[in-house]
Amino acid sequence: MPGLGRDGAGRDGARRDAAPPWGPWVLGPVVLALLQVGGSVGAAHGQPGRRALDGLAFGLLLLGPLCLLLLRSRPTLLVAGTVAATATYLALGYPYGPVFASLAVVMLLSVVRGRRVLAWAAAGTVLAVEVVATLLLRPASWSWPAVLGLLAWTTVLLAVAEVARGRRERGVTQREARREADRRRRGEERLRIAQELHDVVAHHMSLINVQSSVALHLLDSHPEQVEPALRAIKGASHEALTEMRGLVGVLRAEGEPAPRSPVATLASLDELVARSAQAGLEVRTATSGQARPLPAAVDLAAYRVVQESVTNVVRHAGARRADVLLDYGDDALTVRVDDDGNGAGPTGPQPGNGLRGMRERAAALGGTLALGRSPLGGLRVEALIPLGGGL
Repeated sequence: MPGLGRDGAGRDGARRDAAPPWGPWVLGPVVLALLQVGGSVGAAHGQPGRRALDGLAFGLLLLGPLCLLLLRSRPTLLVAGTVAATATYLALGYPYGPVFASLAVVMLLSVVRGRRVLAWAAAGTVLAVEVVATLLLRPASWSWPAVLGLLAWTTVLLAVAEVARGRRERGVTQREARREADRRRRGEERLRIAQELHDVVAHHMSLINVQSSVALHLLDSHPEQVEPALRAIKGASHEALTEMRGLVGVLRAEGEPAPRSPVATLASLDELVARSAQAGLEVRTATSGQARPLPAAVDLAAYRVVQESVTNVVRHAGARRADVLLDYGDDALTVRVDDDGNGAGPTGPQPGNGLRGMRERAAALGGTLALGRSPLGGLRVEALIPLGGGL
């Protein structure tokens, strides 16, 4: 029952303790009271050597269920009251019977809710009172079978309580593990979406920014060259909107599995090269090894590394040329981007979301990403992505 929740048992347990359902809390004690009174009256007929039931006996039989009804928010007082009622009943020599029902419920719930010491102390107290009272007040009625039976009954009850406690704790642990796994999946999904949004927006907006600057510069001196720049802006903005709609569609989809195949792949490199040329950057692509289809996650990660590297060259390096090499190894794909700009100057490339995103993409697939000086004079970005990382 919720009232026996120990301190720090967790927010879920605290909520249950704070607002227990009223039905079981009222019906349970009433059923226990009827069981203890009616059962004890019946059991008394077969125990002529025990003390006859009287008003005090019935009061003690009702005290345990009454404690359950009134003291559910005070577990220590609940246990103490039930133990006192049961021990007094037995010490006065009243008949054995369902007087133990309330004590059994309290002990079971105490162990399940984590108050194991209190439950075992309650059981020991009742056993000790019964033994001492029998030896001092009714030595002629001493019976080893009765004492051993009471001890066995108590041991079995506590063992069952311990099993129930173990099952409950395993259930709590499993629920926490599931919640933690859900939180981790949500965090990973947010990170993936953030990376996708950054890659899409940064690349296309950089091209749009460069082309709009070119258009403004040529508007007065060479107006005939403005149209290609505007067409490049239109193409870049259209592609950005298409990819953004795809991401938003994944977020909005209900009752359907999220798409597993990425929109952007290495097959789209020619489009990336064409857009970069419109921004004034010559991009040359080359492959080595046996080109072949790649796992979807590896394909997307490789494309994003190239895209982000080219975006950084356009935005920051002041380069005129960039070389992209895709090296298909037996176990890994190497993506290398060299430029002739100033990105590898004295202070090196400045860390930002782009570099962090590329490293995270490579690391998520078990790969690495390194920065260094390019033979062309600028920056080299080299990603090593295991082919097994996307399977």
